[in-house]
Amino acid sequence: MTPRHHRLESRAVRVGALAFGAAGIGNLFTPVTDDEAARAVDAAWEAGVRYFDTAPHYGLGLSERRLGAALRARPRHEYAVSTKVGRILEPVPATAGDDLADGFAVPATHRRRWDFSARGVRRSVEESLERLGLERIDIAYLHDPDDHMEQALDEAYPELERMRDEGVVGAIGAGMNDAGPLTRFVRETGVDAVLLAGRYTLLDQSGLVELLPLAAERGVGVVVGGVFNSGLLADPRPGATFDYAPARLETLSRALELQAVCEGHGVPLRAAALHFPFGSPAVTSVLTGARSAAEVQDAAGLLGRPVPDALWAELKERGLLPADVPTPQDTD
Repeated sequence: MTPRHHRLESRAVRVGALAFGAAGIGNLFTPVTDDEAARAVDAAWEAGVRYFDTAPHYGLGLSERRLGAALRARPRHEYAVSTKVGRILEPVPATAGDDLADGFAVPATHRRRWDFSARGVRRSVEESLERLGLERIDIAYLHDPDDHMEQALDEAYPELERMRDEGVVGAIGAGMNDAGPLTRFVRETGVDAVLLAGRYTLLDQSGLVELLPLAAERGVGVVVGGVFNSGLLADPRPGATFDYAPARLETLSRALELQAVCEGHGVPLRAAALHFPFGSPAVTSVLTGARSAAEVQDAAGLLGRPVPDALWAELKERGLLPADVPTPQDTD
């Protein structure tokens, strides 16, 4: 399979098969220099990546600022940027330590405040535009509204619709780690896209129960993140993490079985993990985080690497994938 580009069916927003996740250049867990961040974005561009995802949450705005700076000289019509709403960044009187409690190695110059009100959504988009140095956002996602679903549906979503009508954002959606609430957004609203993290992978196909079939039926694009389930499918070994916690023994054993089958076909497990979501016709993009040029180049190379049909067939024969799960050869 070679990287391809899609338009969201309901909007003139072009997204690529491989999306650049910019949490890493927001100093996720460990610091990244400005130069390293710029080189990562440059490498993505050189690899043909034209869809970049960020959020105010990532490094208290650092990810948005760095991404905007790295893209500033690029032709605006050639790329798409998505960011997110739901967390307002408010300055604190004085820097009090770092932000590592929330996962980012940056000074704690701001605090996050959940806000899915109409006013909060508009403020969030306006501040993101300023940090990014852009005049419009291509896709605006409601970010992790799990504990704020009613306000997100009743206030935040209608405001995003108004901003879409105004042309401030090109497409709207929601991004979550749970397929159930995203299914509700697809069913009850006019979202253009959803970002599903960690729930359509070689180890977890819960997104296939309702969300992916409904999205395909309604022409809603699905961006799949977390294809490595936070590390286990990138390097299955004792101590590896599955969904940000140490993997249980049975989960590790399954990942090692997946790896053995892949290696028997001469395919890295990471390549199979990146290709797998494209078995669903609803999936437009796979989003991978990168903090360096080498990581971007690795992901692009793996996605461009052919995966034989026989590999998918053997995974099903061994019970490592359900017999009825769609795999990439089904859509070729």
